[in-house]
Amino acid sequence: MTFVTLRNLGIRLAVIAAMTSQMSAARCEDSIITIDNFTFAPAQLVVKAGATVTWKNQDDIPHTVVSAGKFKSKALDTDDSFSFTFTAAGDYTYFCSLHPHMTGTIKVE
Repeated sequence: MTFVTLRNLGIRLAVIAAMTSQMSAARCEDSIITIDNFTFAPAQLVVKAGATVTWKNQDDIPHTVVSAGKFKSKALDTDDSFSFTFTAAGDYTYFCSLHPHMTGTIKVE
């Protein structure tokens, strides 16, 4: 390999390293929503695009997490969880299909 080729390779590797460190630094914080006593807590949550939200059922009966056309969990028994990664900004309303009075909102910035 010539000096110019090695230099170009070094520059490319430096650019890749810089991009990788910026991507990991931009990683969003993940959040947990607890399901208990027929409520989602917190019922409203604001996250950055790229964040993963996990719903954990701590109630003694099954629940689901559904946002029409966006995501849908299976029935979650006690201690089961469901996660979804929000990649696009917007407001996401969700509910429990077994108990439709249970609702919540995720705002993705």
